[in-house]
Amino acid sequence: MTTKPLAWIGSSLDDVRAFPPEARRITGHQLDRIQKGKAPDDWKAMASVGTGVYELRVRTAVEHRVFYIAKFEEAIYVLHAFQKRSQRTRQSDVALAKERLKQLLRFRREKRKQQGS
Repeated sequence: MTTKPLAWIGSSLDDVRAFPPEARRITGHQLDRIQKGKAPDDWKAMASVGTGVYELRVRTAVEHRVFYIAKFEEAIYVLHAFQKRSQRTRQSDVALAKERLKQLLRFRREKRKQQGS
């Protein structure tokens, strides 16, 4: 079984590292499942961020979320990680993830151009 590498976009790695220990442990375990091609235990599609983006739900005493995209062959990209403070996901969190997804897609496009020339 191959394990896809994780690629952290922006401050997402530091953000996960700032989670409380229990949330960090659950996040690591769930990301490991995703890397091995398995579905996480608690997730939902985040079409509001972009096609193929998912929200990993980490439920402890305080809710945490991790937005990621796993559809690319080379890696699983973690776009954003944050503590959820209300029932609805803040628009600023969605906007940040959208912007990081745009940056990722631009980077991949440029990389393909360079490899093609």
